[in-house]
Amino acid sequence: MTSFANTLLAWFDDHGRHDLPWQHPRDAYRVWLSEIMLQQTQVATVIPYFQRFVTQLPTLRDLATADEDTVLALWSGLGYYRRARFLHKAAQLCVEQHNGDMPRDFAALMALPGIGRSTAGAILAQAYGLRLPILDGNVKRVLTRFHGIFGHPSERDVEKQLWQRADEHTPVGRTADYTQAIMDLGATLCVRTRPLCTECPARVDCVAVRDNLTAQLPTPKPGKAIPTRSTVMLIVRDREGRVMLQRRGLQGVWSGLWSLPEAEDSDSAWRQAQCNARIEDAQSLTPFVHVFSHYRLQIQPLLFDHAAPAHAIADNPSLRWCALNELPSLGLPAPVRTLLTTLPEPVGS
Repeated sequence: MTSFANTLLAWFDDHGRHDLPWQHPRDAYRVWLSEIMLQQTQVATVIPYFQRFVTQLPTLRDLATADEDTVLALWSGLGYYRRARFLHKAAQLCVEQHNGDMPRDFAALMALPGIGRSTAGAILAQAYGLRLPILDGNVKRVLTRFHGIFGHPSERDVEKQLWQRADEHTPVGRTADYTQAIMDLGATLCVRTRPLCTECPARVDCVAVRDNLTAQLPTPKPGKAIPTRSTVMLIVRDREGRVMLQRRGLQGVWSGLWSLPEAEDSDSAWRQAQCNARIEDAQSLTPFVHVFSHYRLQIQPLLFDHAAPAHAIADNPSLRWCALNELPSLGLPAPVRTLLTTLPEPVGS
């Protein structure tokens, strides 16, 4: 066992996180679910989603047999919805090909949708105690600073170095604890900005501390301007308080989720609303911005109240009327859910 691993394990015993919900029990399904949820998302945000998810879908077979709307509704608000679809599909494949269990074979795990090298290693290390390295964002930051590795971690040569270092440090014994320890170190002390180096157990041998490089490492990705796009969201509401929803296509953001119909501008929104319902007037609600990883979306909500349903909607499976009490059972983008649950009361109601 390397001195780095020994140092981290000793620190973990006293200061690591031992009460995360996916640690009790630490079985393959719960570890897998947590690893997928934690991609691009912090632990504090994930915990309530994880608890709600496993309460409704406590086993892999429950996930496999659930319908997509149920899965997406439980995921709603976590973003990056492709993760949820891959999770759902992978569970179905585990039932079809692995007797309803997560496979213990590394290659078999990697063959499942949404599971890459680091996620497969985390599942096998934490659930089964197998010696496999991981390299998530926290681990990359720790190893980059500890070894003084320059270059953005996504660069092929840099990533190769990091995998080599990750493998060197991963011990044969207590692999599950070590895996959690290095993730905890990155999440609590070796954080992106203002790392708590004076409290770090590895500070004595850390190149970034020695050479005063913690602000420079990891090497940031070259900056890129984020464009802004605009859309008008149509809130078509009938006299019963139901709103018209539209299932999005399988391409683009929020793919496959129920959302609000959209148009390029107010004139197009009027024409589109008139195609699906009989409307009389519209109210412009407060615009807002939703930020994705690669662009900002300027949203102008347009409320069409007291709409009369048209017969044409019955022939379109991508459209439906939805009462507010039905929203929790549907997969909706977080800003759309917030918008619908904060609508003004209908005029004249």
